Amino acid sequence: MTRAVDADALGDVLARLRERRPRVHCLLNTVVQNLVADGLTALGAVPSMTSSPEEIEGFVARADALLVNLGTLTAERAGVSERAVAVAAQRSTPWVLDPVKCEDSPVRLALARRLIAAGPFAVKLNASEAAMLAPQGGILIVETGPRDRLAVAGREIAVANGDPLLARVTGTGCLAGAILAACAGVEDDPLLAGAAALTILGVSAEMAAPRSRGPGSFAVELLDALGSIAPSDLIAHARIHHAET
Repeated sequence: MTRAVDADALGDVLARLRERRPRVHCLLNTVVQNLVADGLTALGAVPSMTSSPEEIEGFVARADALLVNLGTLTAERAGVSERAVAVAAQRSTPWVLDPVKCEDSPVRLALARRLIAAGPFAVKLNASEAAMLAPQGGILIVETGPRDRLAVAGREIAVANGDPLLARVTGTGCLAGAILAACAGVEDDPLLAGAAALTILGVSAEMAAPRSRGPGSFAVELLDALGSIAPSDLIAHARIHHAET
């Protein structure tokens, strides 16, 4: 089901996320696990993080959404990722792929292509990753940059919220993927879920930046902003641009 992507709809996604507290299982690069777990918790979602082969199927079966992030990839976690995706597909659980620097690794690129063939809810990537991967069909494409671009099934928008300090804290891109998974846990329309996730993070960054003194204090202020952001903040500050038709 598709919905209009406007400020009121974005606020509604945030309100439902806070009410339902979706559980997001994150297969995640080891560098950013704390930030992502803290960010999801501050926002109101419930993170779980195990990548144990013995535990993965049970954890994914209980999750409302799954994030598969290919940073700091190992052979074991590659296998676990494919098992996790199989469980998510069997249970119709939405899952998000972040292929993290797949252009630098033939192994990672091959895995990303296999996972895309399994039909994720969304793929979050940057311009260089997008040049290597070409998801098709009903998969939401989220290409991040100074202005984030989202496209699915002929529908396109851009999200212009954010602050340059996001690029100076390791893991904020990974956090964006996790927030996208959380929104997918409460919203079926990929374009609306993606726009809500990027606007939540972008407006939170705009709230945090004036209170910070640099990257270190910005990271702390960002968590506080994620904890306090309200639907009214999205309604007041969202900058969504629809493609010309």
